Amino acid sequence: MREPFGARLATAMAATGPLCVGIDPHPALLDAWGLPDDAAGLERFSRTVVEAAAEHAAALKPQVALFEAHGAAGLAVLERVLRDAADAGVLSIADAKRGDIGSTMAAYARAWLADDSPLAADAVTLSPYLGFESLRPALDLARETGRGTFVLALTSNPEGAAVQHVGGTRSVAGSVLDAVARENATSAPHDDAAASSHVGAGTAHGVSCAHRDEIVTSPGPTPLGSCGVVIGATVGEALHRLKIDLEPLGGPILAPGYGAQGAGAEDLAAVFEHVRPAVLANSSRGILAHGPDVTALRDAIRASTDELRAHLS
Repeated sequence: MREPFGARLATAMAATGPLCVGIDPHPALLDAWGLPDDAAGLERFSRTVVEAAAEHAAALKPQVALFEAHGAAGLAVLERVLRDAADAGVLSIADAKRGDIGSTMAAYARAWLADDSPLAADAVTLSPYLGFESLRPALDLARETGRGTFVLALTSNPEGAAVQHVGGTRSVAGSVLDAVARENATSAPHDDAAASSHVGAGTAHGVSCAHRDEIVTSPGPTPLGSCGVVIGATVGEALHRLKIDLEPLGGPILAPGYGAQGAGAEDLAAVFEHVRPAVLANSSRGILAHGPDVTALRDAIRASTDELRAHLS
């Protein structure tokens, strides 16, 4: 069986640092790279990012909508990009933000998480705002296939507060985080047999992780599982105001907003003070602006990785 996503992510972060590189082929970026806004330009752009990030980033996160915008040809490019990432040994997170009910959710789950799907990624982003349990087909299939999920919880876009902050200290976002914590807890081990790996290995604050059936565990009371959350890198004020405690979460935190969106590594360290080793920081434009030269992209990835290691380890 495939090793669970949480264990594979822990290994990747130990080896390369806590950086996820977004693959966001916006028309303006394609133009800046001297590429056409068509499937051919999309493919050249995306596969160049994979080439630059291989062995230097923990994960890649293609923005699915920007591939869908090119129709069937764009989705065919995404299939090839996901294969490239797998061949290069870098984890892929399909940023699809899927969320629905019943058989429709089951179909989304098969598309992104089934072994026989050409779009299968190592993990997928999900929206829980039809109710967390509506995601059950994806949560269960991810566990079955050793893949992961990242559930939208507390995002940095201004519109998100109208839903996520409702309830104050009993907020909607807090309820989503509680549900993710329960999801990871159901995979908690009941024995001590494990082989250890590390998030932030070799550092004083690295979390020691061990693969036990479905999860990666840390020395503390909270396991680090394969069900993660998306929390914006700039939401520190909201975390305090809503009195949200991230320590019981038990899963990885995908944190967009690092780099061009305004959050520095120091901000990440402050926002996620007590769970730093679980943070996977995403940078898109801040890295992609250095293309199309592969060497320049790789240098930008290495610089970001070094900065993140220094502040999150």
